[in-house]
Amino acid sequence: MRKRPASKPVSPKPEDAAAPPLDTPAAPATPFPVIGIGASAGGLEALEEFFKGIPPGLGAAIIVVQHLSSSQPSRLPELLQRVSALPVVEAADELPLAPDMVFVLPPGFDLGIRGQELRLTPAPEGHGLRQPIDAFLSSLAERGRPNSIGVLLSGMGSDGTGGLRVLKQHGGATFVQEPATAKYDSMPRSAIQAGVVDVVAAPGDLPAHIASYLQHALGSEPDAENLVVALESGAIEQVLAVLKRHTGQDFSQYKRSTVQRRIERRMAMHRLASVQDYELLLRDSKAEIELLFRELLIGVTSFFRDPEVWAQLREKTLPALLARRPDGATLRLWVAGCSTGEEAYSLAMVLAEAIHDASPRRDLPFKIFATDIDSDAIDKARAGHYPKRIEEHVSEARLQRFFVRDEFGYQVKGPLRETLVFAPQNVAMDPPFTKLDLLSCRNLLIYFDTELQRKLIPLFHYSLREGGVLMLGNAETTGDSRDLFLPLPGRSRLYQRLESFRRAGFVEFPFAFERHGRGVAVEREPFAAKRETPEPNLQALADAVLLQRYAPAAVLVTNDGDVLYISGKTGKYLEPAAGKANWNIFAMARDGLAATLNNAFLQAVEKQRLVVVRNVVIDSENGPLATDVSIDPLKSPQALVGMVMVVFSDRLAEAPNPAQPALRAPAGRNDSLEAQLSQSQDALRAARHHARASEDQLRTTNQALQSLNEELQSTNEELTTSKEEMQSMNEELQTVNQELQAKVTDLSRASDDMRNLLNSTDIATLFLDDFLNVRRFTTQTASIIKLISSDVGRPITDIVTELLDPMIADDAREVLGSLAFKEREVPALSDRWFNVRTMPYRTHENRIDGVVITFSDITRSKKLEVDLTHARQMLEAALSQRTIQLGKANQKLKAAKAAKAPKAVKPPVRKPPAKR
Repeated sequence: MRKRPASKPVSPKPEDAAAPPLDTPAAPATPFPVIGIGASAGGLEALEEFFKGIPPGLGAAIIVVQHLSSSQPSRLPELLQRVSALPVVEAADELPLAPDMVFVLPPGFDLGIRGQELRLTPAPEGHGLRQPIDAFLSSLAERGRPNSIGVLLSGMGSDGTGGLRVLKQHGGATFVQEPATAKYDSMPRSAIQAGVVDVVAAPGDLPAHIASYLQHALGSEPDAENLVVALESGAIEQVLAVLKRHTGQDFSQYKRSTVQRRIERRMAMHRLASVQDYELLLRDSKAEIELLFRELLIGVTSFFRDPEVWAQLREKTLPALLARRPDGATLRLWVAGCSTGEEAYSLAMVLAEAIHDASPRRDLPFKIFATDIDSDAIDKARAGHYPKRIEEHVSEARLQRFFVRDEFGYQVKGPLRETLVFAPQNVAMDPPFTKLDLLSCRNLLIYFDTELQRKLIPLFHYSLREGGVLMLGNAETTGDSRDLFLPLPGRSRLYQRLESFRRAGFVEFPFAFERHGRGVAVEREPFAAKRETPEPNLQALADAVLLQRYAPAAVLVTNDGDVLYISGKTGKYLEPAAGKANWNIFAMARDGLAATLNNAFLQAVEKQRLVVVRNVVIDSENGPLATDVSIDPLKSPQALVGMVMVVFSDRLAEAPNPAQPALRAPAGRNDSLEAQLSQSQDALRAARHHARASEDQLRTTNQALQSLNEELQSTNEELTTSKEEMQSMNEELQTVNQELQAKVTDLSRASDDMRNLLNSTDIATLFLDDFLNVRRFTTQTASIIKLISSDVGRPITDIVTELLDPMIADDAREVLGSLAFKEREVPALSDRWFNVRTMPYRTHENRIDGVVITFSDITRSKKLEVDLTHARQMLEAALSQRTIQLGKANQKLKAAKAAKAPKAVKPPVRKPPAKR
């Protein structure tokens, strides 16, 4: 058997009930388990051991598929019946399945399952590669659920690996023979290396493992209820914590039912009834952590799944999207959760067709970012190679346009492959791609809980451009985010981004590098702790004492009266207002000071000069207090420009005394009252003027603040957007870098392989392009044509050759014109001869891109030919001489014989009688 790469499912079916239906509905599962066994070379011994170990009462239908020759009858049912306690029959078309029976594939047919019946189809004629085990296990996978089991025994090649992968993705169990016990271990080893195996054991032990698994999976054990209770009691978080610590991936926001079923399944494989025991197993086994991680990665995908969705996208959505984009603009698309790439390549094909059919013709390059959490799936997507089964979902026209067929399947062509960038990414933890025209996230949200879905929908809205399209699966919606997306007409889950959305707060982004930010903060703390405290300054301390004890009380305020600094004791003049703290001097001024201070402050600020109000009477706690108030707008130093200094100076000589009320009315009570009235009127006028000015100022300020607030919000949003775009751009650059590094590695390996291959043939080979310039040559060529590494790119006609008949250029031109190879024998210096063969150089896309010239040394053959010719001539001359000699000898012999012979006597002549 020849190996071929393992393939992904053709028409997978999600395990969860919320998953969308397949393009072709799966047949209902049988009420009893079905075990599919695949075997090839050396499989008879393994099958006999397997059937000897089947416990009674298994209750499962067993189907055996083996590589058989279609020209020879099979005796497998008879051989298995000798060792099996179950009845063994040969499978027939439409034969119903039954528990505790064994069905064997007959020669010349492929086997499948539809409903509860077996279906036989004639095997393709010829001797090409056949994968009957893959085909049967893939059909068995469509049944889904835990009662479908795949078993792989001894055999050559890799048949069965792809089928086990499909079966495992659909919730079935996979069992493989221990390679050390197999006569031919290629098939079991291929499945184990692909990571699609649940249990590896000897053939005789596999039935016991299967029986134990069925007891756990079907909930028939007494401890099954305790298992569910243990999982629901919070122990599942401990398992996920161990998984996150080792893989870095957080599954805590996956749907609890899905996670629980996957953990139960792994516990059933190890026959564990306690989740605590399974947690201990995880802590001690890295292999089990990897297996559980693979279990939770549900890679279900196929080409053009849900055809009506792609039809609407191709005919309506994409043409409208292309019409809004200017010529030359690069379309950006993102496929989140791409698995092995079928969804991404489907989108690329549909978009290429839409651009090609656009009227008028548009020049719109596009780039598709395809990401997934599974790095192995990303590697397979990068390879772009898929099995022949994709013919069921990809039309013949698309296969011819976008794929190249080979012996093992179909390879995506280079031009389409270059439009995609594949990279590992966790959509819930890593920064998103931005400025997208279309975002496809089909059948991924159904595996997340509601909280994570609510976080991702605004994130998708942020990632899309104005008018961008969101593409979801049939079982997914945008939930309560109707203000973010507008559903497009039709039954497909296509949504257009709305621009009227404006939500308080910001989109919650998953930062992948948040821990580095915390690390920086931690590093700053020791540095801050090491700073030394400066020694006290004597002058500064003395100035502080003078200011506190002997200088007048003063307050430094802003132009609006907000207190910035207080010097001295100002409690006699100011007191905090009741209620919410307000550090404004006008709100804190005591009775008698407020009106005067307001008027004088306004004058000082407007005229930018010192204003002094003398003999202001303040109602302090100790009675009336006469004070001079100075308001000085500061013009120096530069740091205090724009601030106002308010100084309070007590008038001690005229200090108020309750026993001398004349201080309030030194010129009599009437004069005092008139002075107070005049002061009040002035204060009232000033207050009105100030109120009007303040109203105008406040109105202007309010408008300015509103404008400033909007600008600040816009700036803040732009800064946030720029920050996230930078992170997304960094992510994209890293993605492209990974892609380029992978390409460079592949190209380097291919170049090394090609160089070693060419050198190992010991045949001088020369590659020329369409213009007969040197493209590549092997080391042996330098002995015929004087080539060095710097000659690459030079015309072959400019280079000296040892050939005596240098017709290389003419032969190359002739081959490029006729596309038929040409072969000549050409002499060279030093009596050498070469067989020069000129052939067209064909690319993998069947395009002629130059010629390939090989020089085979035939000097020895030519020398042998000359020697043979000379020997022939000598032999011919010798033969000729010998012939002449023999001729002469023959003549002499004849003469001698003639001389020795007696002379003959003539008989008498009778005369006729005379006539009478």
